[in-house]
Amino acid sequence: MTSSIKQDYIDYRIQSAKETLKAAKLLAENSHWNSAINRLYYTCFYAISALLYKYDINANSHAGLKHQFTLHFIKTGLIEKNLGQVFVQLFDWRQKGDYGDFYDFDKEKTLPLFNPVETLLEKVESLINDKK
Repeated sequence: MTSSIKQDYIDYRIQSAKETLKAAKLLAENSHWNSAINRLYYTCFYAISALLYKYDINANSHAGLKHQFTLHFIKTGLIEKNLGQVFVQLFDWRQKGDYGDFYDFDKEKTLPLFNPVETLLEKVESLINDKK
């Protein structure tokens, strides 16, 4: 793949992450907590998939992406452990919210996740832009 096409894909994923974060905020403003959790997870997912792609790290599933991200960016200290923990929590909560019965999130669980998700997105963008 040419570097131009690769960069286009990375840019597309980061833009998707930003748009998904906006959607999460709208959902939270309207008290749609499970959907907001889903969108916060996908904000991270899109950003992290761009980061892994930038460094030619393959992940074939959501669990694979979580594993590769932890291995290459959290354990190495490139991204703070607390941000990795937020992603892991969202990974678990998204599955509960999407597939579990009688599992409802609320304002108290959801709103505190916005700042760390925004910080993770900024950190991922910084790492992507470091070596353009």
